[in-house]
Amino acid sequence: MKARSRARELALQYLYQVDLTKDHNAKILGDFMRHFVENEEDQDAEAYARELIEGVVAHLGEIDAMIEEAAQNWTVSRMSTTDRNILRVATCEMVFRSDIPFKVAINEGVELAKRFGSPKFPSFANGVLDRIRAGRE
Repeated sequence: MKARSRARELALQYLYQVDLTKDHNAKILGDFMRHFVENEEDQDAEAYARELIEGVVAHLGEIDAMIEEAAQNWTVSRMSTTDRNILRVATCEMVFRSDIPFKVAINEGVELAKRFGSPKFPSFANGVLDRIRAGRE
């Protein structure tokens, strides 16, 4: 698995934890990384995972507002914990990372949705992320 794809996966797992526990700080993030970063390849992904995590945490209100606007008749709180965090990671990349093309962020978000989301979620995620993209161009 490519380092950035692995980083997105690590970010998703950590944000899932934060969503459930409502607890995020440098020690918790460090403990998480020490537990889940298992090999040299994961170490390459760790820095980008941390950037994504901090980006989502710093802009959570803005990100959730964009998702809700694009989700049409869905609120972020009604989505499963996994699904909403997949959208958060992809939205963070599209909006707050100028080095990530929209197409890459959407494709990676859909791949996470296929691997971790609910069965009908990949097509929903694609639509939501594409509407967010359209609003940014």
